[in-house]
Amino acid sequence: MGAFHALTLRGIDGQELPLASYKGKVVLVVNVASKCGLTPQYAGLEALYQAYRDQGLVILGIPCNQFAGQEPGSEEEIQHFCSLNYGVSFPLSSKLDVNGPSRHTLYRQLAGEGAEFPGDITWNFEKFLVGPDGRVLARFSPRTAPDDPVLIQAIEKALA
Repeated sequence: MGAFHALTLRGIDGQELPLASYKGKVVLVVNVASKCGLTPQYAGLEALYQAYRDQGLVILGIPCNQFAGQEPGSEEEIQHFCSLNYGVSFPLSSKLDVNGPSRHTLYRQLAGEGAEFPGDITWNFEKFLVGPDGRVLARFSPRTAPDDPVLIQAIEKALA
């Protein structure tokens, strides 16, 4: 089992979220925030999830409060906001740090030293496409919308 699939996060509901359950699936990991100019991307992410989940796509939202304090709420508040405003049904983790000395292991694997696409996360809604084997296939800017043809093409190629 690859390093990605060996991790277990804490879900936003407090339950364990073992990434091993995503082995064989394509995962789009996105650091998210509720009070960001890019927050409307939640709608596009949910549409992407609905369109491709039966083919093996998982969207994994990672709330993070490291960018201008744009995810200040409790996990219950975040979950309520996402459900009420965007109908989010894809999995969300508990809040994690994506940069700095307390960067979560997941983000050390995705963007740390020695990673396929290294470098600090630049803002909310940065995206990593992880293949069925746990290998990081691509990294997308926060400004890359969920319906961007380049992102869709990468997802479709990974699912093929």
